[in-house]
Amino acid sequence: MRKYIFGTGIIGALTGGLTLLRSLKDGEQFTWRTALAWLSWAITLVLAIGAIVDTRRASKGYLVPTDSPVSGKEQQLLKQRVSR
Repeated sequence: MRKYIFGTGIIGALTGGLTLLRSLKDGEQFTWRTALAWLSWAITLVLAIGAIVDTRRASKGYLVPTDSPVSGKEQQLLKQRVSR
């Protein structure tokens, strides 16, 4: 579980979210640019979580969608998990 939580995608999404929260605390106005920044952050977080889910499924031997970053590596991930 540790390798998933400390992945670069999750860390990047969390630091981006912290930056957006700080901008709200400073009293800046909520503009369309701020809304786009929050939307971008949400998409980044969802993609990072999706990559974690796909990696976990592939390591258990399940097939993952072809658009996944781990597509085609299912056997390799399964071998790594079985060897532990």
